[in-house]
Amino acid sequence: MRIRRRESCSRRLRLDVPTLYRNPRLIASIETALAGRREIEHVEAKTRTGSLLLVLHDWMNADQLLAFVAAHTGCVLEDNATPANDTGFAAAETPAVATAAPASAPVEWHALEREAVIERLVVSPDAGLDGDDVRWRLRQWGANSLEDAKTRSALEVIVEQFASLPVGLLGISAAISVATGGLVDAAVIVGVVLINAAIGYATERQAEKTIAALSRSGPRHALVMRDGERLRIGVEGIVPGDILLLNPGSYVAADARLIATRRLTLDESALTGESMPVTKMHTEVHAGDTPLGDRLNMVHMGTTVTGGDGVGIVVNTGRQTELGKIQSLVNAAVAPDTPLERQLDGLGTQLGLLSAGICAGVFGVGLLRGYSVIEMLKSSVSLAVAAVPEGLPAVATSTLALGIREMQRHKVAVRQLNAVETLGSVQTVCLDKTGTLTRNHMSLVSVFVDGEILAAEDEGLSGDRQQAAVAIDRPTLQHLLQVVSLCSEADVATDDVVTGSPTEQALVEAALAAGLDVRALRQAYPRLELRPRAEDRPLMSTLHETGDGRHLVAVKGSPTEVLARCSHVLLAGRRLAIDDDVRDAVLMANQRMAADALRVLGVAMRDGDGERDADAHGLTWLGLVGLADPLRSKMPELMAAFHAAGIETVMITGDQSATALAIGRQLGLSNGRPLQILDSQALDKLDPELMAGLSRNVHVFARVSPAHKLKIVQALQKSGHVVAMTGDGINDGPALKAADIGIALGAGGTDVARQVSDVVLEDDNLETLITAVRHGRSIYANIRKTIHFLLATNFSEIEVMFAGVSLGLGQPLTPMQLLWINLLSDIFPGLALSMETPEPDLMQHRPRDPKEPVVRHRDLGRMALESGVITAGAMAAFAFGRWRYGPGAHAGALAFNTLTTGQLLHAYVCRSNDRRLATGKAHPRNRYLDAAVGGSLVLQAASIALPPLRRLLGTTPLSLLDLGVVAAGSVVPYLINEMAKPTVDNNKELV
Repeated sequence: MRIRRRESCSRRLRLDVPTLYRNPRLIASIETALAGRREIEHVEAKTRTGSLLLVLHDWMNADQLLAFVAAHTGCVLEDNATPANDTGFAAAETPAVATAAPASAPVEWHALEREAVIERLVVSPDAGLDGDDVRWRLRQWGANSLEDAKTRSALEVIVEQFASLPVGLLGISAAISVATGGLVDAAVIVGVVLINAAIGYATERQAEKTIAALSRSGPRHALVMRDGERLRIGVEGIVPGDILLLNPGSYVAADARLIATRRLTLDESALTGESMPVTKMHTEVHAGDTPLGDRLNMVHMGTTVTGGDGVGIVVNTGRQTELGKIQSLVNAAVAPDTPLERQLDGLGTQLGLLSAGICAGVFGVGLLRGYSVIEMLKSSVSLAVAAVPEGLPAVATSTLALGIREMQRHKVAVRQLNAVETLGSVQTVCLDKTGTLTRNHMSLVSVFVDGEILAAEDEGLSGDRQQAAVAIDRPTLQHLLQVVSLCSEADVATDDVVTGSPTEQALVEAALAAGLDVRALRQAYPRLELRPRAEDRPLMSTLHETGDGRHLVAVKGSPTEVLARCSHVLLAGRRLAIDDDVRDAVLMANQRMAADALRVLGVAMRDGDGERDADAHGLTWLGLVGLADPLRSKMPELMAAFHAAGIETVMITGDQSATALAIGRQLGLSNGRPLQILDSQALDKLDPELMAGLSRNVHVFARVSPAHKLKIVQALQKSGHVVAMTGDGINDGPALKAADIGIALGAGGTDVARQVSDVVLEDDNLETLITAVRHGRSIYANIRKTIHFLLATNFSEIEVMFAGVSLGLGQPLTPMQLLWINLLSDIFPGLALSMETPEPDLMQHRPRDPKEPVVRHRDLGRMALESGVITAGAMAAFAFGRWRYGPGAHAGALAFNTLTTGQLLHAYVCRSNDRRLATGKAHPRNRYLDAAVGGSLVLQAASIALPPLRRLLGTTPLSLLDLGVVAAGSVVPYLINEMAKPTVDNNKELV
């Protein structure tokens, strides 16, 4: 039911409220509720008409009154119920306004003062919403849930198996075969298509299940204040205006404007890409255009509280949250066709045109030669079947399915068949930094003590805790570790499991790694007082009792601030007065460590005095600690491997430019060239054409948003690159979907990233990408060899048929014999060719040009030559049969067996482009090809020896002389084609 405004002038507001009609109890309730409000001068409701008259002192809070009336009466306001000078917010902003009208522009909540947010959302920060208000807002705005990322249904996967032109042509051929009485031919064709579809469907659905199994359900509850009570509710029930209570470890279940904070820090890496925890302050008020990562007075859905606590008012839920907007970007992004799909579609189109031309040509020539229409129609259909290699879809599908199985052995889940091959064609890899290149876990990287910078790993401060003696040998370092363990809010459990903010957790874990008993240390030095960091005090200090009536002050914080409060320095265990040389050395070390993208803290202490005061003055300087989200192991080596394979590497991060630049240099992203970095602030100002040009030369994109990541990927694609995108966070979703190949982390990634990716690294091991690329390149090279084999042999069938009809020699092959040849020589030898051993220098060449067709002009010339030689051998056998036995089945049997055997032997010619008999280069054994050719030859022999097969195929028994003719007609073409190979591998420039 909707409220409609009938009158709005001066201070009078008259509304039609359907639920008030003949409802005296509700009228009494609304009159009582409204009469107590200070904005109301007079209120009157009519039971016979359901109208409500309000006389207001002023219009200042008219929007709140309308919301109250709607909530109290269970109605929804129509657009015209909102006062003309309404200053309230619209429905797209928050449900506290009872209007169905969408907002002309969303509210910039981070730009509003705390009091303005409270007033606008009509909520008490102390008591929260009441039950009636929550129910109304929930009806108005719906559950706090996101739209699931679109995935393929089982039906869509099935349909995709048939959505190719070669399969379509086979289907048309089967239909024509049925129409002309060739039921057996049609059944065999349909069987091939169904087997191909079954292989593809089973493989892709298994990959979908593997990836779905990796998805984890996120936290399902949140702590809110309602009716003056703290309640733990399901996240779906959160509504705008709810008071959200935040504690360490809390999952932020909706977007909220902070109204109170106490040392609150959040991990926003999944949303913004910023690796360091972000300190939030409710007192901040930002400009409307402040980037998402810099809105310190806001918390957003999908992030996690790492330290401190706070209170926020929920301002957006569900699809209106920043996470919901990213999900919309994900669903709006369109995944492009893979290079293999585009190339096979192009090849299918060419084969379709070729089939049409052959059918028309042979049909016309046959009619001119006096053959009947029905006879020539059958022959034309047979030639169309011959022109379209039945084995191509099956071989391509099976090869890619085997590739998926191989990747599964390396803990790589591939969602779609063609994604395996696309990995091999990648020209540019876009790498998300936080959580993908890095561990997304803070660690102590280096320390500065006794005047030198030391690597934490070398000092036993990471990894193996048995290296404790190294740290004990350095008294200054020992004191530094003790101080950072005391000056900390991190908790240490009995099993030495550390919980707390990422920074403090990293410092305490380093102390534990060095052999320090942190729990015993804290018991020996109990904490009496803690003074946290503040806006005007960038350091933390704690006061501890030493047990002899004296006290110890432990301090860590901004290096310059801590250093300014120091009067002494500890050098090699000796306490000395600090001088300018020491201060200069500290400042220089601070700059060097900061240049390495480290978060640097100064550490100091005051020991032995009797003052019960945690104030940081008269301190003794101990040293610097440098922390970072470290790179995963062997990442620079991985970048070098990409570069050796001719693949460009691009890092995309939400970090500041200085941090991104330092990490880019550590990774060696520029491959020895000057490192080029572009800040995201420049992206919005760039013309798309200019950005496409610039993207070719940029190695690092800093301070990027999810929309920027999508633009970067699309710009690289527009510049002609095949782009892979790796990521693990929510913010990576749109770019992962839009990339030619999206690669997500399985163990450490988010559900959003996994749901939209083509490839998921189950164990987060990026090193398997090189294996995947190598396998993808090998698959493409082998598919190209298979296509070469299939087309060359199918061309020979067409040439044999066309020559026989054109020369008036009759049809050398029957439709059933053509289908037998295709089934025997296409599928199994073609599949075996796709399992060839990769060339040894496969990864030493640049990726192929994605615009180049899978069959090049020079390849067509070579195929024509090879097919002509095979055709000559078969026609020679056919001519011998006609000379010796006359026209009929015997001559056809010689042509049939010679052509089949010649095609099977030709598979060995197609194994390599430069390894041939003349060079003496040995082929690595391909036992699959040996088995395929051997088995096919056995079946061909059975077609000669077994009467049922002879009757099905329309052949006759062969004598020893006939078998000799067959052998000569098939072996000689093999030798000629083997010797005629070019001396240069034409694939090397691309594969």
